[in-house]
Amino acid sequence: MQHRPPEGTAEILFIGNATLLIRYGKLALLTDPNFLHRGQLAHLGYGLVSRRLTEPAVDISELPHEDLDAVVLSHLHGDHFDRVARRGLDRGLPFVSTPHASRLLQGLFGFHRAVGLKTWQSHTLLRGDSLVRITSLPGRHAPAPARALLPPVMGSLLEFGDRSGEIRLVVYLTGDTLMYDGLREIARRHPDIHLAVMHLGGTTLPGGMVVTMDAEQGADLLDLIRPRRALPVHHEDYTVFRSPLSDFLAEAGRRGHDARILRCSPGERVTVGSEVAA
Repeated sequence: MQHRPPEGTAEILFIGNATLLIRYGKLALLTDPNFLHRGQLAHLGYGLVSRRLTEPAVDISELPHEDLDAVVLSHLHGDHFDRVARRGLDRGLPFVSTPHASRLLQGLFGFHRAVGLKTWQSHTLLRGDSLVRITSLPGRHAPAPARALLPPVMGSLLEFGDRSGEIRLVVYLTGDTLMYDGLREIARRHPDIHLAVMHLGGTTLPGGMVVTMDAEQGADLLDLIRPRRALPVHHEDYTVFRSPLSDFLAEAGRRGHDARILRCSPGERVTVGSEVAA
């Protein structure tokens, strides 16, 4: 029998890059499954590749496959859904992602239970008395000149509770977004986020275009969202990442966010609830 976190809390195992195993009650969610090994290439489209610099903390064969309820996928890029995941995950496993990713997951890869959400649409999962409502949130992976070259991306709001509808824990997965005005609506609609999982790294494409939040943009998002806790991910794993975690921690600390930050290395677990940040 799998260990369950205390009632009203989620246990998060950080596997690497943006890959998390999140347990809440009887539910288990996997995010952005990336199981390439050190030295292998992630394909980012249009011939662009990036070499992985780290090992995933868990091999895909070590996942609790029989317990997984869904994959929450921010977008279809090779460092978020790779060939190892395509081969190793059950084709009957539900995916919740963008409409673009859902079409490809179903038609090209055979994941026939993929669900595509437009921005602000929701999808609810139940297991026993445990419930999670997954809502697609705004995200923008690139500035206007390059937007058509990158796949659409979504943030995700995970609202955990029970079948009565009472919400006990709210988690925001940023996805690979830049800071832009569209994120202000998230702060307006959801002013009390318990945990923000922040995709950072300052991903830089050839020519110098930055397409994920760097240290300054990550701190800007903290200023805007003001979550009770923040878990930085997606920052040391690939050669296209140019903004290290240390830069984000320094900038977040300079702006007074130090107490919000959860330090969690790949292979480690954190348990999060609705407690107020110190």
